[in-house]
Amino acid sequence: MVTSAGAFTECFGGLSGEVRGAHLPYITTMPKIIGGSLEEHREQTRRRVFEALSALLAERSFDALTMADLAAEAGIGRTAIYNHFADKDAVVVAFASAETDRYLARLGAALDRADGPADAMRIYVNEHLDSSEEFHFGFGPELYGMLSRESIAEIREHVVAVESVLRTIIDDGVAAGVFTVDDVTSTMALVHSSLSTRRVTPAAVETYVLRALGA
Repeated sequence: MVTSAGAFTECFGGLSGEVRGAHLPYITTMPKIIGGSLEEHREQTRRRVFEALSALLAERSFDALTMADLAAEAGIGRTAIYNHFADKDAVVVAFASAETDRYLARLGAALDRADGPADAMRIYVNEHLDSSEEFHFGFGPELYGMLSRESIAEIREHVVAVESVLRTIIDDGVAAGVFTVDDVTSTMALVHSSLSTRRVTPAAVETYVLRALGA
């Protein structure tokens, strides 16, 4: 969804009304297989629904969006979409989860090359800033305010996964005597706040964060 990782950490039932109580046909045609296998079909279909969600949210509010709208935009059957997602909340949660997993995989690969905590923090800052256009970390507080508590809790689990990476970097830096930090939780919030800015260069953000940590 990661909005930037900074904004991502600031953000957040049942079947939608159009399905609850609706009569569905007893016999339906099999959905068209998009990929070369069922698993590939599943992943490609989910990705198309995620792309449809992003496109439609640029045009209308979440509460005005229906599952039928998502299916039409994704080019799949309006009943077939329920083979993948129970409702709109489930689409948002799955999208946020998928984007976070992709981001963490890329971040982890980059951090494997880190030469100490200070270098790890440089990588964390730059990976976030470099990936802000590629990953969708969130859709803002307006959308999240429309989600169920259960959906928000699921998304929060992925926020914690991102936060845990930063916490580990800071803890390692403090243990190595590289960083001077009194309150790790507050420091994490300040770092992510710095990553949300769009008015300064990545180099300036990196320098600011490392100096704030005493590196």
